[in-house]
Amino acid sequence: MEIVLSLAIGILAGSGVWLLLRPRTFQVIMGLSLLSYAVNLFIFSMGRITLNAPAVINAELGADPSNYADPLPQALVLTAIVIGFATTALFLVVLLANRGLSGTDHVDGREENEL
Repeated sequence: MEIVLSLAIGILAGSGVWLLLRPRTFQVIMGLSLLSYAVNLFIFSMGRITLNAPAVINAELGADPSNYADPLPQALVLTAIVIGFATTALFLVVLLANRGLSGTDHVDGREENEL
């Protein structure tokens, strides 16, 4: 399972970087989204995924940290998902406004043949 998760993170990060280098603004926004998903998966996987383990200390289990799930990566990823959704919505509004003003969705505001 670790190999599959590592491959998924690598493919998401590689696809995100490739889309970031594209000339259209929508592709850049999708690249940022894919890159943020890759980072979220990476942070979440660093939290040592444990099954059926409480995140809060239980007196019956003792103080051994291997008996508990780490809640910090889960909280960080949840916060990152909310912030990522908000910034993607903001980027889409800016994209639509820029396209309305310039008439194109090219990153620098002009088509390649207008050099």
